[in-house]
Amino acid sequence: MSNAVTPADLSITPRDVRFGRGQPMKRYWLKDDPIATAFYNALSVTFPKGEAYFCDSVKAFREGADDKLGNEIRAFVKQEVIHSREHVAFNRHVVDQGYDIAPLERDVDAALALTEGRPPIANLAATMALEHFTAMLAHELIANPRHLKGGEQQAAALWRWHAAEEIEHKGVAYDTWLHATRDWSRWQRWKIKSIVMLATTAKFFQGRRRGMLELLRQDGIAGPKVWARLAWYAFGNPGMARKIAGVWVSFFMPGFHPWKHDDRALIALAESEYQDAIMPDARTDRQAAGGGGTNLHPAQEPAFG
Repeated sequence: MSNAVTPADLSITPRDVRFGRGQPMKRYWLKDDPIATAFYNALSVTFPKGEAYFCDSVKAFREGADDKLGNEIRAFVKQEVIHSREHVAFNRHVVDQGYDIAPLERDVDAALALTEGRPPIANLAATMALEHFTAMLAHELIANPRHLKGGEQQAAALWRWHAAEEIEHKGVAYDTWLHATRDWSRWQRWKIKSIVMLATTAKFFQGRRRGMLELLRQDGIAGPKVWARLAWYAFGNPGMARKIAGVWVSFFMPGFHPWKHDDRALIALAESEYQDAIMPDARTDRQAAGGGGTNLHPAQEPAFG
């Protein structure tokens, strides 16, 4: 039986927007800081193939889902497809700065190769855990503006937009997991999801560390001091890993559900930040056509063509 507490009035809205097309981007686009830039660049490389995996994992269990969950799965997939497109474009910017991202892509391929031949429920469990990770990061990214403060406008807008949609669909993989395991005992469900989260956490940190170190190596930044700088960035200042620790622990608590913490207010906050990225003439054209306002909708014209 599903214990989902996803808000009944939640609307998952794919926002078809584009960022940074035709605009040059500095090598260290975030505060001229190679460590901060490497974190987001390395994370972005994982998204196109990773999000395709998420979509396949969730779609495998849409049969038999009720109408609400079925609609949310479809909207989830649409959002993830657009995310992949925008991160492909972002990754081209990374390559344009002279980075070779092939080693990072091979790392993603190797991780995905380990999932081949596994039962679909195992892939769904991994997706559920990773989606909780992205939701935690997304919340922190928007709630604490200093993470992206000083970043180039279009790059920062991309990450805020992505974070907003990750918050919006943060319960879909979990609700699909509850649907897929509806005949399991609570103990069995908790045991499996906990084991998977622990393994996923280790692999997540290992993968991001390898990706950042590789990009920094290409910058000529290496040696023992780099490890200390990475640890300080993660656990000191701005301390993303430290700040999500409490939410990470909550995943293991009885009765956990992503929407027990309703943080939809952050979505509006993120949108207020990236609306300025919309070209003025695009806003004028929509208003002339009777669209009015500057709220972002699925049919909105891209910021850059």
